[in-house]
Amino acid sequence: MAERLERSVLLVPGSNWNMIQKTAGSSADAVCIDLEDAVTVDEKEASRGNVVRAFKELDFGNKLRLFRMNGLDTHFAYRDLIEIVEVAGDSIDLIVIPKVNRPEDIYMVDTLLTQIESYKKIKRPIGLEALIETAQGGLNIREIAACSNRLEGFVYGPGDYAASVRMPMESIGELDEHDAVYPGHRWHHIMHSIVSAARAYNKRAVDGPFAGIKNAEGLQQACKIARAMGFDGKWCIHPTQVEVANQTFVPSAKELAWAQTVLSEYEAAQKEGRGAISVKGKMIDVASLRMCQTMVERARLAGLLKE
Repeated sequence: MAERLERSVLLVPGSNWNMIQKTAGSSADAVCIDLEDAVTVDEKEASRGNVVRAFKELDFGNKLRLFRMNGLDTHFAYRDLIEIVEVAGDSIDLIVIPKVNRPEDIYMVDTLLTQIESYKKIKRPIGLEALIETAQGGLNIREIAACSNRLEGFVYGPGDYAASVRMPMESIGELDEHDAVYPGHRWHHIMHSIVSAARAYNKRAVDGPFAGIKNAEGLQQACKIARAMGFDGKWCIHPTQVEVANQTFVPSAKELAWAQTVLSEYEAAQKEGRGAISVKGKMIDVASLRMCQTMVERARLAGLLKE
């Protein structure tokens, strides 16, 4: 799987053409046009035309172009794929599948996409991302991760997941009184399960949205927690959230300087025939090197380092 940068994924309703146009000029790494939760039933069919128009006409630059299809438990889902991909498939990078519960959900979309790509002679396969937002999806995540080469990543859906497992939540992504009384991080299990499955099968892991669009401090904390847990980026539901995500989901200047120092010292030690080394009073082993290499690779992907 080719590495892609998804520090920030800006969501926009598929029914709002003016908002879709504005996303093309944003600083987000990816834009996701939503046909599911952000669109009313009466507008779903017409919104497909906006997705096609956007990906065919607008200049998104280097941004990843995504759309979230409707759930497989609705009759909108298969028409989303056929009507959009047949016309704009060569301009789509990824499709987000909501409420993925089992490997068969991925298989269904993968198979239909394969047929459409063959029929329309689309040469570049379209990737998939699975929204994990149900108890069943959380339990089956290992099998889901292993089921398809087309699957590139997972997205955590905190609101629907909370509803699925009956855990109270006042506002999606924000900490509340229930988090204050719980002795730990309430969402650690599902979030760590997503990251572990993603890394085990070479996928990306993107954290879900943060509903408090005026809560800048809360957003920054949520991004820091997600990055500390290993996530690659975060869904953004407002343009003002993008820069915080972009700045958080990359190594800090301090981390990058340390990683570069360790790699430089290790390279010098190898040339001198030395094995284990110490850098600034810290023992460096192979695991330390891997962590430093990962940081440098992430920084390079984000354009913080020259090739």
